Amino acid sequence: MAGPSVYAVRMARLSAQIFGELVRPTDTRSMKVVRMFQEPPLAKRKEVYDWYPQHDVYSTMTKKLRFMGLFRDEHEDFKEEIRRLKKLRGKGKPKKGEGKRASKKK
Repeated sequence: MAGPSVYAVRMARLSAQIFGELVRPTDTRSMKVVRMFQEPPLAKRKEVYDWYPQHDVYSTMTKKLRFMGLFRDEHEDFKEEIRRLKKLRGKGKPKKGEGKRASKKK
């Protein structure tokens, strides 16, 4: 008896493509690669992304605590002091409409 018809083979391939299965039969070495691509990437695994702290939560929390005076961020204090000293020397950013181009037109 003959194998499955051409139509049956093509329909089997099409259904395999639609449902994300292997289209053609593959050997064990190729199946290793297929299994590797089927599992989620390392960055999306829960044990990996739960390992590190949630930086966005911590940064907003420390900013709020610093604003209330309950947290001291020395680097932010330093940056504020540098900005203040620059402004005293006249090196700060100009206000809107007072830049180089605006002063040329007048």
